[in-house]
Amino acid sequence: MVQFLFWFSLLLVLYTYVGYALLIFLLAKYRPYKTQVQTEGGSAEELPELTLFITAYNEASIIAAKMANCRALFYPAEKLDIRWVIDGSTDDSALLLREYMDVEVIDSPLRKGKTAAINHGMQSVHTPIVVFTDANCLLNTDALKIIVHQFNDPSIGCVSGEKRVAFTDDDTISSKGEGTYWKYESWLKKLDFAYYSTVGAAGELFAIRTSLFTVMPEDTLLDDFMLSMGIAKRGYRIAYTPDAYAVESGSLNMEEEAKRKKRIAAGGWQSIKRLLPLLNIFTYGKLSFQYLSHRVLRWSVTPFALFALFPLTFIIGIGYSSYLNVFNIIFVLQVIFYLCAGLGYLKRENPHVSKLFYVPYYFIFMNINVLFGIYYLWSKQHRGGWEKSQRK
Repeated sequence: MVQFLFWFSLLLVLYTYVGYALLIFLLAKYRPYKTQVQTEGGSAEELPELTLFITAYNEASIIAAKMANCRALFYPAEKLDIRWVIDGSTDDSALLLREYMDVEVIDSPLRKGKTAAINHGMQSVHTPIVVFTDANCLLNTDALKIIVHQFNDPSIGCVSGEKRVAFTDDDTISSKGEGTYWKYESWLKKLDFAYYSTVGAAGELFAIRTSLFTVMPEDTLLDDFMLSMGIAKRGYRIAYTPDAYAVESGSLNMEEEAKRKKRIAAGGWQSIKRLLPLLNIFTYGKLSFQYLSHRVLRWSVTPFALFALFPLTFIIGIGYSSYLNVFNIIFVLQVIFYLCAGLGYLKRENPHVSKLFYVPYYFIFMNINVLFGIYYLWSKQHRGGWEKSQRK
């Protein structure tokens, strides 16, 4: 029984973090989805009207930079509606935004959370496409044009841009680890879309057909994921456009990053429950396979399997007289990996720490926070509105 648990855990971990990446790479290369319409081209006259939708809580310090970025976007001004939804801010956000005559400001005095702000702000959106972006990130100038061209394909209901984390050699693990993770995640998203559909959109930059918006429960933690996957559940695909991207700074430190990861993990558990029908592969086919492999396993059983491997290999290994058996070798490899992660933890504020240490540490850190996310969700900590993580 112990050996069965070991092999099951090992294969699960390997499939989740390595096997699926190899499999989706091959599927994307040899069995790609054939798009119905070319997404290139389109003159200014053909571009649709759209709403650039920004939710904010106490973002007064970055409003000037964000608005400068919005005005620098290559999109006809007469077809672009910039909308800010202020969720119970206690700073001067609403007051500062009213100085911009081309901006619509919806100011809610009560802090209800990001999902509630989206539900409220979407009530009066009339453009055929709405682009969601966070207040604390900047978009590349061509982002909107690149995104709307994807909607020329009628099978596309949602378009996800790429999230990029800006960091320098002087930044610490919180920025470097997040940046490295998102490079890997972006590569997977690109392959997912090539095969069939991206599995969820990143809130920093994504767009939907306005007609497909549905009101979400106000306690929803991953509004971007739930909204985009709800659209995919209705038979539409989620496109991925790495050439349309949003850049933001990494978390200020690992404590701030832990707050963010714990909330995301809790949202993952919540999403699995609310999207339970998507696990039916007989109904949802490719989407179900991608959702289970790319998201559900990471957010549920794989972290348990990962941490179970260490005691399981030790228990099995001590039953062998030879030290050169597969279980002892795997145990030693795990010891080395955890030692590297431990050194990464000790050097977490050192800007010159090697990838050899911060990648294992960030990997363990992410999986631990999946477990913490269970308590976060059960304790109902998320009901008090969104909790901002400080960034550099």
